[in-house]
Amino acid sequence: MNIKLQNVGKRFERNWIFRNISLEFTQGKRYAVLGPNGSGKSTLMRIVSGNVTPSEGTVEYSNNSGNVSIDNVFTHVSIAAPYLDLPEEYSLEEIITFHKTFKAIENNLSAKEIIELLELSHTKEKLYKYFSSGMKQRVKLGLAILSATPLLLLDEPSTALDANAVTWYQRMINDYAIGKTILVFSNSKQEEYNFCEEKISIGK
Repeated sequence: MNIKLQNVGKRFERNWIFRNISLEFTQGKRYAVLGPNGSGKSTLMRIVSGNVTPSEGTVEYSNNSGNVSIDNVFTHVSIAAPYLDLPEEYSLEEIITFHKTFKAIENNLSAKEIIELLELSHTKEKLYKYFSSGMKQRVKLGLAILSATPLLLLDEPSTALDANAVTWYQRMINDYAIGKTILVFSNSKQEEYNFCEEKISIGK
């Protein structure tokens, strides 16, 4: 998916989070959007995802078939962020089944195959609310990466991950995010975006 932001700004009440952001993201490329905490990275990600309307400026989407309307952007995007929650009372298998009702999975992988890829077979009957923060983040990342969508948005993806899980995350990107437009929003942790072709700084 191609995305074009022109003079985008966002404010809450009278306070501007950012202004005059003009960026273009090209289909199939990988981008790191870098900035310190409080620079507006997460807000910008929500705007790119179509979940938040900018206070000023425009955002345009297109693919090989032409323009994509803002009302249909959600069908083209998958998101992973530490603050996005999954159903706490579900088991991992139930979460995957629920996820597959609104997002197709690459290669039509089964729930069992996904659990094996997440390296969480030992937890498949455990309720999600009892997962550690690192395990929860692994589930969020895995489901986003494995979803059959052309746009992948990752907000601080290595949050709560240990070194082994970071290696797993990078391997998942290399194996299952081929051809996707990827935007990684990071506060400069290189392990989160070392596969990205272009780096963009905001909030400086």
